[in-house]
Amino acid sequence: MQRLQAYKYELMPNGEQQRAMRRFAGSCRFVFNKALALQAENYAAGNKFISYVAMAKLLTGWRNGDETPWLKDAPCHPLQHALKDLETAYKNFFAKRTDFPCFKRKGCGDSFRYPDPKQIRLDQANSRIFLPKLGWLRYRNSRDVLGELRNVTVSQSGGKWFISIQTQREVKQPLPTATSAIGIDVGIARFATMSDGSHIAPLNSFKKHQQRLARFQRSMSRKVKFSSNWKKAKVRVQQIHSRIANARKDFLHKTTTTISQNHALVCIEDLQVRNMSRSSKGDSEQHGKMVRQKSGLNRAILDQGWGEFRRQLDYKVSWNGGILLAVPPHHTSQTCPCCSHVSKNNRLTQAKFLCVDCGYENHADVVGAINVLERGCRLLACGELVQSGRSKKQEPTEATHGVFP
Repeated sequence: MQRLQAYKYELMPNGEQQRAMRRFAGSCRFVFNKALALQAENYAAGNKFISYVAMAKLLTGWRNGDETPWLKDAPCHPLQHALKDLETAYKNFFAKRTDFPCFKRKGCGDSFRYPDPKQIRLDQANSRIFLPKLGWLRYRNSRDVLGELRNVTVSQSGGKWFISIQTQREVKQPLPTATSAIGIDVGIARFATMSDGSHIAPLNSFKKHQQRLARFQRSMSRKVKFSSNWKKAKVRVQQIHSRIANARKDFLHKTTTTISQNHALVCIEDLQVRNMSRSSKGDSEQHGKMVRQKSGLNRAILDQGWGEFRRQLDYKVSWNGGILLAVPPHHTSQTCPCCSHVSKNNRLTQAKFLCVDCGYENHADVVGAINVLERGCRLLACGELVQSGRSKKQEPTEATHGVFP
C-alpha cells in the first residue's frame, strides 16, 4: 500500500533567505495571475483553452523578455508549477468541484513548490534542507521524515515561513485493531454526537477570540494605510487569526485521531457546508430575510470546521484499516430509530426528540447519530441509500465510501 504523507515544519531563515522567499512567492503569484488574465482574454476572443504546454512556452518568453527580466531570479520549476496549479483550478471548475479561478492577492496564501526531488537535499541529523536558489535552510525538527521525498512546498502564514515535505512510502495493508462501528452527527451546540450516546463539546475557537479580534481590527482601521503603525496593527490581527486556526486544527486532529483509532467503521453525514453557510442577503430586487441571524449561524457553522473534520477522518480511518462512509443527511434527526416514522413534529426543540407515533424519546442529536449509523450499515451491506424518506439502490463507489484507494 502506497502512503503519501506530508510533514510540516517551521523554517528559521535568515534575512536574505526571507527576502528571496518573498520574491519567489511574488513571482509565482505574478505568473499565475498573468496566465489567468491571458486565459480570460483568449476565452473572450472565442479561442480554445490554452494548455499547460503552450503556457510553459510563453513562460520561457516572459523570463527572457525585457518586460519581466526579474522572473529569471526565481527558480524555474516553481514558476512552472504555478501554471499547473492554474490548469488544475480550471479542471476543478469544469468538473463543478470549485468556483471559477480568481486572481491571487499579495500576502494571502503566499507559497511556492519545488516539484523535483532531485534538486532537494534533506539533512535531518542537522535539521536543515537545501532548496535551489535558497541554499541550506534550518527548520524546527519536531519529528522524523519517513519515506522517499517527493516534493517540498514553502508557505507563509502569520508572518512565519513553513515548509511541507511530502513523502511516499510502502506500508503494509493495515488491519483495524478496533471492531466497533459508530455514527456521528455534527452540530453547533454539540460538535459531534456519537450513536452510543457520548458527545464532544465544541471548541468555538473564533467565538472565544471574536471580541478581541474586533477590537484590534478597529484599531487597525484607524491607522493610516501602509504606515508603520498600520503594519504593526496588521501583525497583531494576523497573530490572532493564526491562534484561532491553530487551536481549531489541534482540536480537530486530536478528535479525529481518537475516533479513527477506536472504531473500524465510521459513518458521517454528507453535508454540503458551502450551501449551508451561504449568505441570505439576496439581491437588489429580492432582499433576504433574517440576514443578521443567518450570518451568525453561518459564522458558527464555519467555526466548527466540519469540512476539515471529514477530511482528516477520511485519511486517518483509512490509515488505521477502517472504513469511512458518508450518507445522505436528510431527516436524520426527524426519523424515529424504532418505528422509522418521519415527521418534523418528532423534533419540536433543539435537543428533545419524541416520536409522535410510538412515543420513543431521546436526545435529538443521538437519534441523528443512530440513524446515520443505520444508513451507513445499510449502504455497506447492500448499497442502499435513503433520500427524502424513500430508499433507492446504489452501488458503493470510492466516492460514496470516502476512503482513499
